[in-house]
Amino acid sequence: MVRRMIADRDPSDSTDFGFREVPRAAKAGLVRQVFESVAPRYDLMNDLMSLGLHRLWKRAFVAAIGASPRETLLDLAGGTGDIAFAALEGGAGRVILSDVNPAMLAVAQNRALDRGLAAGLSFLCADAERLPLPDRSVEKVSIAFGLRNCTDKDAVLAEARRVLRPGGRFHCLEFSRLEVAPLVPLYDLWSFRVLPALGARVAGDRGAYEYLAESIRTFPDQETLAAMMRRAGLERVAWRNLSGGIVAIHTGWRL
Repeated sequence: MVRRMIADRDPSDSTDFGFREVPRAAKAGLVRQVFESVAPRYDLMNDLMSLGLHRLWKRAFVAAIGASPRETLLDLAGGTGDIAFAALEGGAGRVILSDVNPAMLAVAQNRALDRGLAAGLSFLCADAERLPLPDRSVEKVSIAFGLRNCTDKDAVLAEARRVLRPGGRFHCLEFSRLEVAPLVPLYDLWSFRVLPALGARVAGDRGAYEYLAESIRTFPDQETLAAMMRRAGLERVAWRNLSGGIVAIHTGWRL
């Protein structure tokens, strides 16, 4: 599938929204609409979309973060709270669950109350590109399946470094490039045929899941994301593939 470029547009004024090019100023609103639409069925759809694998990926991610009782974790694009809750249950001292979408945060707040996780958890409705937090204020920053939805990914990485204390670490779990060639046709079939059909049937929004599948394909691959992290000033950048590269955990330090 080929991305359609809009003619006569300054590339600096446009960005990807799935396979479409849209004005940069419009993307955040379009992404917000997607997640407002799917928020009530978001967790169920994650299970169906990944055949439950997202739970294993997130478990490995939280283990990699390894936040201790003395540390504060800022979880960007925290959605309905999976990473924040698991980090708290794993021993993190304090977690700030941040998301730009109030509908997703509302689901997270209800889930936190149901699980008795109010202590040590705070909520922040904020754009990851412009965080209302002081410099050098947290020990860990995480973002799981959220960076690809951000308009200015370089700004998000720069903000993550800014709020990290020296010696702090950034962690990103994101869809990446499948590196098992025989599985690529099956993965494409699942992404572009099955997922939109599931979205229409379960969440009542086919278009949202067409966007999500497309956004995975337009996201930088492992090497490219690592280079972006280095440009943002993060050091000792590394990544680890999961499930053959369907997703990858990227890490980088502020030294």
